[in-house]
Amino acid sequence: MRRRKARELALRMLYQVETHGEDRLEALTKYCSLFPYQEDIADYARYLLTGIGTHQEKIDEFIRQACEHWRIDRIAYVDKNVLRIGIFEMIFSVDVPPKVAIDEAIEMGKKYGSEDSREFINGVLDRILKDHYKEKPADG
Repeated sequence: MRRRKARELALRMLYQVETHGEDRLEALTKYCSLFPYQEDIADYARYLLTGIGTHQEKIDEFIRQACEHWRIDRIAYVDKNVLRIGIFEMIFSVDVPPKVAIDEAIEMGKKYGSEDSREFINGVLDRILKDHYKEKPADG
């Protein structure tokens, strides 16, 4: 439950960055000074924001490849940032199983996105999971 709250906090900060151009970590610091969170929740949100910042080009490339008919700038801010969190946890975080990352992203999409967000997020992350974890042919 704490990680879910941290994901939601990170989503708020990513949305704020998209709409107001603030630095992710500065936005988190300001937000937490007004609305205090337990330290472990803020720490995991900071971990997500830092990791997404470090790998954003690669994460956005995963989104571009999975969304053949959509430019990334046309994806709703909420959906795009839910995808970024899900992809970071699925590919770059060692302690979150890919299926858990997908399930958590779908839940965030249902809660914060549009009526179609759940299916869109599920489809994109499922495709990335299949493409990223394809079995490589055995050398023979």
